[in-house]
Amino acid sequence: MKSFASLMTAASILAALPVGPALAMTVQPVVIDLKTSGREMSQVVTVENTFANPLPVELTVQELRLTDTGVAPTGKDPGDLLVFPPQALIEPGQTQTFRVQYVGDPALSASKHYYITVAQLPVKLPEGQSAIQILYNFQVLASISPAGVKPKLEIKGAEVGKDASGKPVAILTVGNGSPVHGYLSSSKLRLVEKDANGKEQFRRTLSGPEIQQTIGFGLVGGNQTRKVTVPVELPDANGTVEATLSPEG
Repeated sequence: MKSFASLMTAASILAALPVGPALAMTVQPVVIDLKTSGREMSQVVTVENTFANPLPVELTVQELRLTDTGVAPTGKDPGDLLVFPPQALIEPGQTQTFRVQYVGDPALSASKHYYITVAQLPVKLPEGQSAIQILYNFQVLASISPAGVKPKLEIKGAEVGKDASGKPVAILTVGNGSPVHGYLSSSKLRLVEKDANGKEQFRRTLSGPEIQQTIGFGLVGGNQTRKVTVPVELPDANGTVEATLSPEG
């Protein structure tokens, strides 16, 4: 009897994790931005087989919806993205390119978002053989936006909260006054904490690459207001925190 174990390795809207050489495959890029017209309607996703055996993979698409903390999968594929080829068998040490093209509404009024899941498929075992197969899934975030419009990200509020381990961290309310999505990691983020007497206790500016390493890309959808936790420990759990965004570079 055959048995299978599944291991999910996701590159999500909040973090792009580096892919180690021990994994069965690497996927690049993990975030793609497409336009509704012109040359930027399509982009290539590359999958490399770092395993010693042939790697069967399948790519599927599902639309995302905006939430208070980012995006969530809907489980539905509206047919807006064409992925070719949808399946491939990649030989050991080889790479396969998959073209992702937007084929949806050319008059899109606001950004839309999708997960493209790159899934390793189980291999059929010889009759009577039992084994555990570890299957890897990677999620590529694909965002579509109309051309000629830029995002307008701003900090609408900041407070001192707690992370999962109870340490004080900054929790930001980030708004986007544009119908086109943007990324926090495209800006610099300055955090300043003061104590109850107004004395500055902490100051740090995170560059775009540092934001990507600590928060992730920090996707903010078109006309979205969302909460973002900055996993940088603050010195005073009872203090107040201020946050500002400025252009990177």
